[in-house]
Amino acid sequence: MIYFEALDRIRELASAAGAKLVAATKTRTPETISELHAYAPDVIMGENRAQELVDKYDPYLEWHMIGRLQTNKVKYVVGRASLIHSLDRRELAVEIDRRSAAAGLTTDCLIEVNVGEELSKGGVSPRDLISFADSLAEFNNIRLCGLMAVMPRGLDHAELDALYKKLYGLFEALKRETARADIKYLSAGMSDDFEIALANGANMLRIGRAIFGERQIYNATK
Repeated sequence: MIYFEALDRIRELASAAGAKLVAATKTRTPETISELHAYAPDVIMGENRAQELVDKYDPYLEWHMIGRLQTNKVKYVVGRASLIHSLDRRELAVEIDRRSAAAGLTTDCLIEVNVGEELSKGGVSPRDLISFADSLAEFNNIRLCGLMAVMPRGLDHAELDALYKKLYGLFEALKRETARADIKYLSAGMSDDFEIALANGANMLRIGRAIFGERQIYNATK
């Protein structure tokens, strides 16, 4: 199922803000993804799971890896995803670089930052962001392009607004203190809070439920 009216509104708001829209296609069927692409070819497909990316991959579509990535799944993602949103630890960088070099590719990545500093979530701590970004300079086959964040659940509008402002400050600090011209994407904003994200400088949205409805059951083959 696709909620076309909601999709049109999100696309309009994203376009007005100069933001890209990534559809979170976790549990969605290839048929639904094809229907979405036929209607809105500007929308990027974003997968949370490497197994589903392999199953659904169509080289004629643009795909991003937006979920937490295990090192042993990198081999399925490099060469398929044009952008990895969830780089958050050195061992993952080592494997992305290794697989990319073997394939003769440079892989674009975003650092996932744990802006809410939640113990249960992955992501680089805000205080370690610049040092982690600097450490990526040694990898010839990774191109750092910005930040990604997932906001904590259960926050009210004012709390979310404050965190998004903090995230934008980190994004600006990353651009300023690392002096990298490729840093251009701030991936933030999901179905419940994308308007707050846009108001605070996000230029890449990851939207699932608002476009597709509740998640379905999907059995990956790998």
